[in-house]
Amino acid sequence: MDKFVVNIIHRPELAPEYAEKVTGSGKKENIGRQDLLDESLQIFEFQQETAHKNGLKTTIQITYASLFSQTVIDLAKKHHEEYGDEIALSLLGLPCKQFREKYQTKDFCIWMFSLEDKKSIVDDVFGKFYEAFGFYPESTGSYYMDAELINYIKKAYPTVKCAVATCWEEGPKAYHTCNNSWYTFMDGGPWAPWIPSKQNTHAPAADEQEDSGIVAIPHLSRDLLACYDGNGSNFGTHPQNVLRGMIYDTKTWEFPYLYNLIDQYRDLEKYNHGYAYNMMFVGPGWLNKMGRWEQPYELLKKSYEEGMAYYGQLKKEGKLTDMTMAEFADYYRAKKTYTEPECALWRDILYGSDKQLFWYCDPFMRACINMDQGGALVDLRNYAAKLKWPVGIGTKHITDASYPFLIQEKYRAGYFTHYAGEGTVRSCKFSYQGEEADLCQCRTHAHFSEQTELVDGKEVLTRILTLDPVEIEFSELRFKVQSIISFTEGSSRIAMTRKIYDMSDPSAKIGIKEYMVACYGTTEYSEDMSHVTLGLEKDHEQKLIAYQYKNREEALEGATSAWAIIPEIETKVSMSTDRACATGHIVEGYAFSPMFTLSYTEEIGDQEEMTTWLKLEKEN
Repeated sequence: MDKFVVNIIHRPELAPEYAEKVTGSGKKENIGRQDLLDESLQIFEFQQETAHKNGLKTTIQITYASLFSQTVIDLAKKHHEEYGDEIALSLLGLPCKQFREKYQTKDFCIWMFSLEDKKSIVDDVFGKFYEAFGFYPESTGSYYMDAELINYIKKAYPTVKCAVATCWEEGPKAYHTCNNSWYTFMDGGPWAPWIPSKQNTHAPAADEQEDSGIVAIPHLSRDLLACYDGNGSNFGTHPQNVLRGMIYDTKTWEFPYLYNLIDQYRDLEKYNHGYAYNMMFVGPGWLNKMGRWEQPYELLKKSYEEGMAYYGQLKKEGKLTDMTMAEFADYYRAKKTYTEPECALWRDILYGSDKQLFWYCDPFMRACINMDQGGALVDLRNYAAKLKWPVGIGTKHITDASYPFLIQEKYRAGYFTHYAGEGTVRSCKFSYQGEEADLCQCRTHAHFSEQTELVDGKEVLTRILTLDPVEIEFSELRFKVQSIISFTEGSSRIAMTRKIYDMSDPSAKIGIKEYMVACYGTTEYSEDMSHVTLGLEKDHEQKLIAYQYKNREEALEGATSAWAIIPEIETKVSMSTDRACATGHIVEGYAFSPMFTLSYTEEIGDQEEMTTWLKLEKEN
């Protein structure tokens, strides 16, 4: 293994909003109370001590509130000298007496301010940081940072090379589990470090021209299956996430899931050329003396100490490299190329199922393949569009920073729906003598490999998922299907190949339908589809449907492309196939099922195969 890299990040958040609610229970709100400030400082000191005694260096993300504390400033300088800790600057932790008096607001999410206020706050905080330390930071961060904010910081403070820039799948699921009160929508971004583009933070840069100038890391390393299926705040390598999810033995206070989760992140080196990443980012509000959630302080403290000890033990065994954020940014840029994807073949380690998801992320797409649905594509974001999506007051997206999806099984139903309509999914159906079966109904497992291909005279790597065969059984026919799903680096295409064999009647022909049901959006609620155009092409022949919710359909034998254009997200998505006689189809949805369908149908026999490609492009 090359490296399992870990960032340990602490922030002396002297007025944490979480702790004020608990510590100040029954009292008038006062985030300047001395007992709150004292306890927050003690927790920060405990966190630092715990890391250092396990031989781990940290990144100290100084908050606005802590810049008014000479004790914190002196402590950060001391730990920088003694342990090599990085002194960085966080754009979390803005709330404090001084901030509220100066800006006359209770807002604390930097990306939700107007652009004018963002710049003013950044200049204020960076300037105060310089006054305290005599230099500008190399790292910063927040739950989310939109592209306009990152671009301004990099231009005004070029020393910054690394930032915490999004929180993976922090969207409607998290909102609903916070009593519909946590307005931080930021689904659709990478789960692992990336170089954000100048156009959109979520979408990785494809080249130097798009490079925002920083390396971004996620706010927390999440369980890529449990978090996707449920509330991400319960499933992360932040120890208090695991406790909040009640994933521990209430009698022994043991929490093996935390170590299994860290180990699964270590395992990702298999899919990323010997490199794996993990981070632990914990503010003091989670460790206050009155306890948090259902847990007493003693359990909170134990989880932190033992979690940090596990990282320390891995380092002693030569299985972990601890880096500061700035060190990691340098390492990442030396290690990764722009178009190199991040891959994760992720398995269930919590519920005892055999479920697998495969996540793929590069500058052109983010995609998820679900092996519990026969290798169906269940999440798809078109990064090739590089959508400009300003966030905050004065924009169209005050609170919704999510990158729009084309397919999203949690917010648009996926294959399994109630009684009418369709959900978004990319899958395959087989038919024979009036019977039909969808691969979404078949559970399988995947195996990862890589293959070098020659594309335009250049060697390009293709990441390949080879799925275990599944058996389809009709009344009068049985056969096996093996799916092979390929992602060729830099192509913005997903290839799906179906190989048919072991037919009970080798002379039979079965119908095959490769299809994609899609729409667009960032939440559960449907968007206006009336500007969508669907098309089929063959040589100079073209068939079009301008979306009017009328459930119309067009077909074209030998179609070279079936496509949809969605102006609202500047997206063109298309399908094509290697079967020259296959018939292309486009289907418009209706108001109760506001989707669209692209598909190819063909007849296929024993020992035959069919490949289809899904391609993403930017459509201006």
